[in-house]
Amino acid sequence: MHESLRSIDSLAPAVLWIDEIEKGFASGGMSDSGVSQRLLGTFLRWMQERRPGVFLVATANDVSALPPELLRKGRFDEIFFVDLPDRKARRDILALHLDKRDITLSEHELQRITRLADGFSGAEIEAAVVGGLYRAYAAGQPADGTDIGAEIEATVPLSISRAEDVLSLRAWAADRAVAA
Repeated sequence: MHESLRSIDSLAPAVLWIDEIEKGFASGGMSDSGVSQRLLGTFLRWMQERRPGVFLVATANDVSALPPELLRKGRFDEIFFVDLPDRKARRDILALHLDKRDITLSEHELQRITRLADGFSGAEIEAAVVGGLYRAYAAGQPADGTDIGAEIEATVPLSISRAEDVLSLRAWAADRAVAA
């Protein structure tokens, strides 16, 4: 950890992106003889004492798993909450993934699928596009809105299967984070 943090400092100016930070610094038991706590302590000290030039960004899917000392004011300049995409964002995400895979849909089909994907995350929308491609490939035809729509209709998004968790996260964010 010390060597990694020294390397990061030597790269300044730089952006350090930590994806799913809770996986590395989740609060929990001492089943590892305290190694996790020592790593967290080293990281917290680095956050507090680091020289200017390293901009730290981290994502977390489960903020409740993070130790409180990591979230206290001053560790991060700001904590943002990114909610599920609204209609316009779902349409933009869908269009991006369709374009990436050379799939062209009519505006009517794009709007229909956007409506079907209400409550879907960006990753779930991408998975539906990929699933639609597999569906079409299995049928020996080019992918279209029917295939992607069928994938969406066959998917239970996390906003439904884990609705309580989504509501809890939104409630947590209401008083503790800036809406992004």
